[in-house]
Amino acid sequence: MKHKNFLYHLIACLTVFVWGGTFVNSKVLILHGMTPEEIFMVRFLIAYIAIWTVSPHRLWADNWRDEGLMLLLGITGGSLYFVSENWAVSISYVNNVSFIVCTAPLITTLLAIAFLKDVKATPSLILGSLLALAGVAIVIFNGHFVLKLNPVGDLLALNAAFCWAIYSLLMKNVTGRYGAVFITRKVFFYGLVTMIPFFAVHPWQFPLSGFLHPVIAGNLIFLGFIASFLCFFLWSWVNKKIGALKASNYIYLNPITTVVVSALVLSEPMTTLAFVGSAMILIGVFFANRH
Repeated sequence: MKHKNFLYHLIACLTVFVWGGTFVNSKVLILHGMTPEEIFMVRFLIAYIAIWTVSPHRLWADNWRDEGLMLLLGITGGSLYFVSENWAVSISYVNNVSFIVCTAPLITTLLAIAFLKDVKATPSLILGSLLALAGVAIVIFNGHFVLKLNPVGDLLALNAAFCWAIYSLLMKNVTGRYGAVFITRKVFFYGLVTMIPFFAVHPWQFPLSGFLHPVIAGNLIFLGFIASFLCFFLWSWVNKKIGALKASNYIYLNPITTVVVSALVLSEPMTTLAFVGSAMILIGVFFANRH
């Protein structure tokens, strides 16, 4: 049993590490002319096609209430989350946005304590979460402690954090009754459907011929197949095995990969403080996830 629990936590770590590196993929695509909305649409479309090949039969949940929950999952974990985060980056400072979005596990913990009877605030959970959050701040600011406020951008980033926290708690309601593949497919479907209205405000501009460019195609395939199809499925599965609260704490690991991949691919510096912050995140996640 201990070996299985270790496997679930390891998969959660690896999933978040992949998500942390997607910042670089998205940045490369934006530099090649794609908008955040276009990236999301293609990313989730690839993921939806991929998951449809392994789960094509069942179309609807058991009842309208559960179907409504699937819609909310698609919004909070898909369209609204990604749009809020990407718009925040476009009008605010990246450091601000990264730090605020990584408060999602702490928000998840606070909402769970407030609304779920079976979740109690233990000292290790609180101290571990706060230690990991402090580590996130150190890693993201990477030795440059300059916080400049942009109210609109920071509120959008906070909205993204709340979206992911709600997504995590909604998962708790459905993972016990539906399989991970079915849930993941519904998230992709409703994420795509609820993204369509955004193109009424920002029409599609990227030329179709651009998808033939190896850099564009490669990054989109990675985002769609690995970071979305595979990782969202694994995340749904891990939520079912270890619970939404424990799984959400691994989001604190996200900036570690972001900083490392940025240093390797984009030649952005990684200071000693970034290593210290990474260690604090790992220790904090360990204590937050102790029984």
